[in-house]
Amino acid sequence: MRHLISPLDFSAEELDQLMDLASDIEQNPKKYAHVCDGKKLATLFYEPSTRTRLSFEAAMLNLGGSVIGFASADSSSASKGESVSDTIRIISCYADICAMRHPKEGAPLVASLKSSIPVINAGDGGHQHPTQTLTDLMTIRSLKGRLGNMTVGLCGDLKFGRTVHSLINALVRYEGIRFVLISPRELRVPDYIRDNVLEANHIPYTEVESLDQAMPQLDILYMTRVQRERFFNEEEYIRMKDCYILDKSKMALGKKDMLVLHPLPRVNEISVEVDDDPRAVYFRQVQYGVYVRMALIMTLLEVAPC
Repeated sequence: MRHLISPLDFSAEELDQLMDLASDIEQNPKKYAHVCDGKKLATLFYEPSTRTRLSFEAAMLNLGGSVIGFASADSSSASKGESVSDTIRIISCYADICAMRHPKEGAPLVASLKSSIPVINAGDGGHQHPTQTLTDLMTIRSLKGRLGNMTVGLCGDLKFGRTVHSLINALVRYEGIRFVLISPRELRVPDYIRDNVLEANHIPYTEVESLDQAMPQLDILYMTRVQRERFFNEEEYIRMKDCYILDKSKMALGKKDMLVLHPLPRVNEISVEVDDDPRAVYFRQVQYGVYVRMALIMTLLEVAPC
């Protein structure tokens, strides 16, 4: 039995196989409509979510399975003090696989150690968000035709953004990757990412504060929002939240084949006027997320079409 707690739980070769499966699901959805008949997915979301939770639910329903679970800690026995370890033991009696989002870093890992069903980390604090990373990789590979030999700009909240941390961890395994890290000084990537991932793997990167300066060199621009829930000080959040706003004037500085991704939800860091630009692919990214989660559920449950 396997779990997905970190993007590194799958080798680069296994990720390619997963994305190949997701591509086939995109092309032949009817072929996969019953592969999870009789299977149940439990969505254990201790933190609010729209896209990730509904994407998992849509993925399982598309595969012919069913879904149980809760959408907030308040509606679970966590409100009575039940531990994650006890909850997963109970859920293992009800479901065949589970997706867990939790505000505490490491909670899905703790669950996986006590679970008798596969556990998928759907986001743990500011740490990891591996299925968003699978979605990002699928989007880039599908629209660029490759995952290596490109310059990737990561913009916004690089300190608390778990999607950014997971994506960096995944992309460093591909040849020819270069990063431009675009953020205010206060929201730069954590030292452990810089030292243990970028420096340790000899990945070329630059840290800049100007989005305009970075735009002309980017093949991928990955925008993130400045997250209020990750700040301890409301004044700091208000001061930082409008630092980087992508609009038509900034898009004009980018390459004609650059892609703009965003894990969503956005607040105002991407102007709505950008939505009609063919390089803006963040809504297509959402659809790729369903396909890749379908492929992941199948892989962890070891099921295949007849």
